[in-house]
Amino acid sequence: MKVAVLGAKGRMGTEAVAAINAATDLTLSAALDIGDSLEKLTQSGTEIVVDFTTPDSVMKNLEFAINNGIHVVVGTTGFDDNKLELLKKLLNKQPKVGALIAPNFGLGAVLMMQFSQTAAKYFESAEIIEMHHANKIDAPSGTAVRTAEMITNSRKASSKPNMPDATKTSLPGARGAKVGDVPVHSIRGHGYVAHQEVVFSDAGETLTIRHDSINRSGFMPGVLIGIRNVAKHPGLTVGLENYMGGMK
Repeated sequence: MKVAVLGAKGRMGTEAVAAINAATDLTLSAALDIGDSLEKLTQSGTEIVVDFTTPDSVMKNLEFAINNGIHVVVGTTGFDDNKLELLKKLLNKQPKVGALIAPNFGLGAVLMMQFSQTAAKYFESAEIIEMHHANKIDAPSGTAVRTAEMITNSRKASSKPNMPDATKTSLPGARGAKVGDVPVHSIRGHGYVAHQEVVFSDAGETLTIRHDSINRSGFMPGVLIGIRNVAKHPGLTVGLENYMGGMK
């Protein structure tokens, strides 16, 4: 398969280029960054695009790729409901094209989210603390937002009552940003890569589920799963876990 990387000079893009070059079943067809023409995708016969760019540029990239029948694997964050709806409309015009939006490519991170979804049924309270490097431009992280949404949906399905919280006065942001039912607290600083704790609590006990990305090479097995499976899943898929069912 011919695979192109957008944002190829960034931290994640550089790792993706190396991972594709090392894979015997993949060919790097293009490595594009700021200032490069998207026309190189069609000129090179690219079949799959991996996007690690920015929230400001990603939709333009995806529109070009999808309109040209190219599958997309997206690690760029910042996808809200409006962007997802726009993406669905693009894909409706190209029904054979697959698009994966992955809030996190770390296999451990995906499992952390799934474990959290399960635990949410059993505890009265849940909060998320996410820690990322100082150069990250969005907060909360896409992983934290996705985790909070999964927890919220699980709580609703289990008819959980509102979380107990007697706070009456607080500084703005002191209790985090609410995503669904869940307060999310973001930490930014040099020395971090990507880390998340989900803290569940009930009378008499707490449960903490934590995932740490030590370096960005740890995301590459997940990226390769996305690349190798996206063409098999036409339409929009949100979350790498949807491709992990057949793993051995």
